[in-house]
Amino acid sequence: MAKRAKKRNSAARRPSRPQKKLSDLFHETLKDIYFTENKIIKTLPKMAKAAQSKELAAAFNKHLRETQGQVKRLDRVFRIIGKPARGKPCEAINGIADEGAEIMKEFRGMPALDAGLIAAAQAVEHYEISRYGTLRTWAEQLGMSDAARLLQETLDEEEATDKTLTELATSVINLQAEQEQAEAA
Repeated sequence: MAKRAKKRNSAARRPSRPQKKLSDLFHETLKDIYFTENKIIKTLPKMAKAAQSKELAAAFNKHLRETQGQVKRLDRVFRIIGKPARGKPCEAINGIADEGAEIMKEFRGMPALDAGLIAAAQAVEHYEISRYGTLRTWAEQLGMSDAARLLQETLDEEEATDKTLTELATSVINLQAEQEQAEAA
């Protein structure tokens, strides 16, 4: 009994941290996706250059232009919440980007390179879809309808890019990677 009382007393003496709210979490997650988008702007040109398929390179270049617009939308969301547009390093996207770089290195010139590039790009897209869906929902709950609309626009683009990549993979890229491998055997 005395130990419990001691714990309660020591806990009561600790300075209390300010309570974080949904708006704080929204801001932190916004900084995360801002970092992510800027990382992608640096990575997509490398992926487009590495792609063996002209269609895949074109898809990466199209998404690069979209991503630049997405950063501008994020700048607007930061203005809506009255905070500076700043990213915070995101280990998740750094890890996904490292995996993509590894694929580009290990599969360079190989039949399965483009399939690997699509897989890496879709890992990024799925991360972004998750983040944007969450941010949009939080913006709605926080009464920020303009921010929610901007985030939904980006979410729609990310979902369309994911769909394009799936179509490229299933209609051309994966089949070519498998056929070239079978022909080489």
